[in-house]
Amino acid sequence: MDAQAKTKSNFKAVLFLLVVLLCNLFVHGVIFMFFKESTLNPLVTALAAVIWGVVGVYFLYFSFSKAVEQFPERIGRNILPYIFIGPAVLLLGWLLVLPALRTLYLSFFNASSDKFVGLGNYLAIFSDRLLATALRNNLLWVFVGTLACVALGLLIAILADRSSYERIAKSIIFMPMAISFVAAGVIWKFVYYYQPGTEQIGLLNAIVIAFGGEPQAWVTMLQPWNNFFLIVILVWMQTGFAMVIFSAAIKGVPEDILEAARVDGAGEIRIFFRIIIPFISTTLLTVTTTIIVFTLKIFDVVMVMTGGQYDTEVVATQFYRQFFMYRNFGYGSTLAIVLLIAVLPVIYFNLRQIRKQGGF
Repeated sequence: MDAQAKTKSNFKAVLFLLVVLLCNLFVHGVIFMFFKESTLNPLVTALAAVIWGVVGVYFLYFSFSKAVEQFPERIGRNILPYIFIGPAVLLLGWLLVLPALRTLYLSFFNASSDKFVGLGNYLAIFSDRLLATALRNNLLWVFVGTLACVALGLLIAILADRSSYERIAKSIIFMPMAISFVAAGVIWKFVYYYQPGTEQIGLLNAIVIAFGGEPQAWVTMLQPWNNFFLIVILVWMQTGFAMVIFSAAIKGVPEDILEAARVDGAGEIRIFFRIIIPFISTTLLTVTTTIIVFTLKIFDVVMVMTGGQYDTEVVATQFYRQFFMYRNFGYGSTLAIVLLIAVLPVIYFNLRQIRKQGGF
């Protein structure tokens, strides 16, 4: 009798959970369709969408929590974590996994996605001169940009840690992280601005003229050196990120070990390479791989500064051009998959490093 009562109780709990799930899907689906077909003022629609997001998420978890309470305590305790992470996982799947699978599917078709071409697009991209240029530029961003960000970030972290103006210096260097890559591109577009003649509004050319030099079209005419001028923008933005992470790791080096090394006669350079670097090696690898991911999928700076012209094309801008401008969906999707394949090993390595540190 007890077994039958438990089975009946569990059946009712499962039924209640399904009803809650279906009701949430129906209600939120109706609201989504309303916003999709809405002709309201854009500001009113945006405000209503924000309210729906906040209130909707609250009632979503509230209703699921009530449904879990219908189960016996042991079963409810096992189900509850999945209930709370379930919507987030579904949303990530909808926004990330499904588009990635659809992009992979499109990469096997022609430009108009109506004829299956197999691996034709993948074979074509390796014989494309523009892609060769894009890959070369991406490698420049990866090696030069990452090396400069990590080296400068580490150097500044060491020097700032011994300065009485540590907070001010770190705040100034970290400040570029507060703006987007697009905004940074606009700022540096004015820095590199060039116009024929002696009157220059670009900061860099104005400085060059002040010292008796000739103004230059830094990001257009000076090929392939113009790529290095674009990489400077990445360094300007990401050095602050590397500096903050390295500074926190350096402060974690035990002071007694450093003092013991100094007592034994070790110099600061030897302490840096023999004690500090090995101690923060995991952090060093994590920061390096994170910046590598940034450089592999760099897009905003190049698009704002040059639009990918003047031999500054990277894989992401070539994908944008093929997919959205030329409407070559098959080739554009193939470029996106190639970029994804290039990024995945770095992300996997980064996650392994975070796991070693007990991040998850």
